[in-house]
Amino acid sequence: MANVKPSGAPADTMPVSSLSGVSPGGVREAQLHKLGIYTVGDLLRHYPRRYEFRGDVVTVKSVLDELSVPSLLYPFPSFLDNDNIDTSYELTPKSFILTVVTEPKLVTAKRGISFIKFRAADDTGVCEIVFFNQPYLKRAFPTGSRFRFYGKPTLARGSLRLTSPSYEAAPPGAELAPVVPVYSLTSGMTQKIFSGLVKKAFSFAASSLVDRIPEKLREKHSLPTIRYAIKNIHFPADEKSLNAARQRLVYEEFLIYALKVMRIRATRDTLCAHYINKTDIKPLVSQLPFPLTGAQKRAINDIYADLRGKNGKRGLMYRIIVGDVGCGKTVVAAAAAYIIIKNGFDCAMMAPTEILARQHYADLSALLSSLGIKVVLLVGSLKAREKRESINACCDPNGPPVLAVGTHALIEEGVRFRRLGLVITDEQHRFGVMQRAALSGKGEVAHVLVMSATPIPRTLSLVMLGDLDESRIDEMPPGRQRVTTYVVDESYLERIEAFMKRETEAGHQVYVVCPAVEDDNTDGASGSGRPEMMTAVGYAEALSKKFPDIKVAYVHGKMKGAEKDAVMRAFAANEIKILVSTTVIEVGVNVPNATLMVVLNAERFGLSQLHQLRGRVGRGTAKSICILISRYAKAKGTTAYERLETMRTTYDGFAIAERDLALRGPGDFLPSSESTRQSGDLPINLAGIEGACAMKLLDAAFSDAREIMSDDPTLSKPEHEPLAAITAPIEGAERTIS
Repeated sequence: MANVKPSGAPADTMPVSSLSGVSPGGVREAQLHKLGIYTVGDLLRHYPRRYEFRGDVVTVKSVLDELSVPSLLYPFPSFLDNDNIDTSYELTPKSFILTVVTEPKLVTAKRGISFIKFRAADDTGVCEIVFFNQPYLKRAFPTGSRFRFYGKPTLARGSLRLTSPSYEAAPPGAELAPVVPVYSLTSGMTQKIFSGLVKKAFSFAASSLVDRIPEKLREKHSLPTIRYAIKNIHFPADEKSLNAARQRLVYEEFLIYALKVMRIRATRDTLCAHYINKTDIKPLVSQLPFPLTGAQKRAINDIYADLRGKNGKRGLMYRIIVGDVGCGKTVVAAAAAYIIIKNGFDCAMMAPTEILARQHYADLSALLSSLGIKVVLLVGSLKAREKRESINACCDPNGPPVLAVGTHALIEEGVRFRRLGLVITDEQHRFGVMQRAALSGKGEVAHVLVMSATPIPRTLSLVMLGDLDESRIDEMPPGRQRVTTYVVDESYLERIEAFMKRETEAGHQVYVVCPAVEDDNTDGASGSGRPEMMTAVGYAEALSKKFPDIKVAYVHGKMKGAEKDAVMRAFAANEIKILVSTTVIEVGVNVPNATLMVVLNAERFGLSQLHQLRGRVGRGTAKSICILISRYAKAKGTTAYERLETMRTTYDGFAIAERDLALRGPGDFLPSSESTRQSGDLPINLAGIEGACAMKLLDAAFSDAREIMSDDPTLSKPEHEPLAAITAPIEGAERTIS
């Protein structure tokens, strides 16, 4: 039973502690806060990241018949030993209702790994069930008990096997949900507990949920109400109702995103920029250790023309610089900052991670300090005194203009600039619209330059970035090598580890990327066994034990900035030979001595991410290799296989982006859940809306947003009030020069 809420308060705006089982200041509340969940509405909009369709129960015999077809081996690279390949053929997840027929046995294997195994059967055959490193499960499956198991069946030595399946008791007559949601959670929070909280939240708030989409638009696109959508995104009765809920919520998030973009754009038409004098950048170019490429020169000329004004009008620059990893965008940004600062204005450069911000600070300080330009750093991990000195340098009315390089700390309250003339955001897809506007609002009016090493497909940029002029850097600096890419399955991991060792013995360094930080047993549904994802902390520890003479370390986003920085400095200095990481190293890290990139569970990453990760190697003179490890390496016909094949055969970032858009839709090119949560934008993170369907919804949302803005620019009509509240431009986005 939910706690009583104050009279008149919207239920979805109430704190999560309003729900029974969540005490103010308690452990459960802290866990929810860690997930970015502070209100009942936040809880309802923390959508499942995937679903398990367990309602279609199959028999052991039917799967054995399906597995009897011969498997086809993938052509693997010659540097890996091809002997003793496991030819088990793996299917998509399937659901079985089985009765336990043998007592579970606990076995301790090599390297401290333990597992329990037992047999379970239906009327058609027997299946072996295996769980790793969960000895307590030995008592969970008494002989004669009946369960629904859900997992990927394999054929092992002629027998059917399920490894670490999800499971739930299935006594005769039990009503089991046909579709089971799986949420992204945090340590200590289980799927069962979280799902129970969502049920309480829906009961608490469903009757008062405000529908943000006007009724005429719901009817136009045959979309269900918000109450139906929220209920069926969490507790779908079947796949049809789930798909209807998904489409409704994705369209809503696209519409809100489109209106936010357009309302910010509307303020820009009234703005007038600072005057920029003619500026010679030869002193800057003379400091470079290499000549500019033709593409870099074109991009700098585009920026200079924007800053100087067009047709006698001093309008604001809104330009995006796009290009592949390593094409030299930072030098272009340095040129833009140089021009602005030489005209007496400050420049701010915001990066999505502290590692990247510190690297930019080091590189730009070395380049610009000798030219008399002051560069300051502003990141969250600075000591109070250092932070105060950086802020004072930015706002000192008597001080010289500065280039401030930092993270989200640049948009914190209290950070101001003397005369902000240019805002640069690196890896623009990592920031929400409101974050960029917040940084621009730190001054009077500032030019805007955004950069991305995630090439945006032209079809998508026409919708999303219509107000941005685009400069493409389509040339690579001389000396950059192509990184040979291989796709293999998990059976090759031991041989790949031997290859890692050989690379380090040859004096090179290795990146290993995992999709998760550490094993918190939150990935599966009730009773899931070993997590499906390799974890950075766990795998680094395993490699350290296997290679005691090789320095192995890990880095991930949950570490403090100072810790991450220390690890990255040690890796850059060749003190660490193998660095195990999450995608925190996706952008900006430059270690020319690294020659091998290994990505575990590669199917869990977007193509744009994989392309970024591959770009971390191949920066020196030695031959470099990228190995993508995935259970889908042999699964021809699946979307995951097609995506991995794209990475294996394609090296043009723009071609990869177009392919990713066709296969998965626009999600990878929009602000991430983390960045949008921080910026106030809604996350566009609903799984299952892919490819053409996602683009259709995106096009429809932007088209509808344009019509709404044309008819009601201030969103003052009653049917637009819910949209007005959530899409209002932040204070400062409309600033003009007095």
